[in-house]
Amino acid sequence: MNLELPGDEHPIRQEFRNWLKEHPYYTNDDLARGGWVAPHWQRPWGHDLAPIDQLVIEDELKEQGIRKPSNQIGIGWAGPTIMTAGTEAQKERYLFPLLSAEEIWCQLFSEPDAGSDLASLRTTAVADGDYFIVNGQKIWTSFGHIAQFGILLARTDKDAPKHQGISYFICPMNTKGITVSPIIDMSGNHSFNQVFFDNVIIPKENLVGEINKGWSLAKVTLQNERVSLSTGGALWGFGPTAEDLIDLIKLAYLDGGERVKSPVLRDRIAKVYGEGQILKWLTLRQVSSAIKGSQPGPESSVRKALGDEHGQTLFELAKDMSGALGMLSDATKIKEVDKLQSFAAGWHYGYAFSRALTIGGGTSEVQRNIIAERFFGFAKEPDISS
Repeated sequence: MNLELPGDEHPIRQEFRNWLKEHPYYTNDDLARGGWVAPHWQRPWGHDLAPIDQLVIEDELKEQGIRKPSNQIGIGWAGPTIMTAGTEAQKERYLFPLLSAEEIWCQLFSEPDAGSDLASLRTTAVADGDYFIVNGQKIWTSFGHIAQFGILLARTDKDAPKHQGISYFICPMNTKGITVSPIIDMSGNHSFNQVFFDNVIIPKENLVGEINKGWSLAKVTLQNERVSLSTGGALWGFGPTAEDLIDLIKLAYLDGGERVKSPVLRDRIAKVYGEGQILKWLTLRQVSSAIKGSQPGPESSVRKALGDEHGQTLFELAKDMSGALGMLSDATKIKEVDKLQSFAAGWHYGYAFSRALTIGGGTSEVQRNIIAERFFGFAKEPDISS
């Protein structure tokens, strides 16, 4: 297999370079309307690019030092679902501001009693003329405190089986009756929220797809979510990789670092590096499937289950290698700290946040159930809720 990306002569690389010459003072909106934020999307929001061409654009963006707009939930999850089932009016209204990160999105799926078993959600949306009246509660809503819109799952038929009678809505977060309450995680940061709905009025035009058919759209969102959460760095597409840690370990070794001489530690380092390489190959396998026209499926659960545990292993190793300084949230301000210790202690946020990796986006246990049922054909677990 040739792992090298096409070079300077590749047409899509040349097209992007020409566009950049014509837009030397580009904005996020220019990038979005040029189709470069999600180039695999259909036109006019993207360029209908094949996966290999998309990788070329990602490589070119990196080479040019261009940061794409940051709107993970909007671009990664809400956008593809709206493109799949949204009305033309919804696509026209929401997709470009979403791509440019002019409007930030959040996901209103999980509930206190419906996290891993999402289909057990209890939030209701009752039809009333041209509106739906929403009541209920959501939890673990990332970015809910800064988002302008949310993708909302609510039950529209309480008498239907739990995987039916659910609808998918676009929810403006400034609507009267919505209360957002912060959840401070163990890293000391605020990214998660509880969201309460008290007679919230949502226009029927905000329904995505057919009424009571939202579960099929939720699966589209979750499949894209698991791909997004499990690619890139060790923190759901962000943060460092195994190679970043290995580079610093090599630096410490060249500087006479004593810790690297421990056979136990060397074994852990090799394990982290090996996991990183396996995850890279799984990503290439997903790219290969996408080239053949396959949609994200249960293989995204494999990638997420392995990737999340790898992220925790990676940060645990970094923390341990920092020694006593690993107990501090930031050792970079301490003078005369060796480079490796300063580096590892600077990963304190990642170490604390990595506890959430095997929970968010579907727990590792849920991913393994999906793998067992859809890959190996095992029987589903019995429903003991009734």
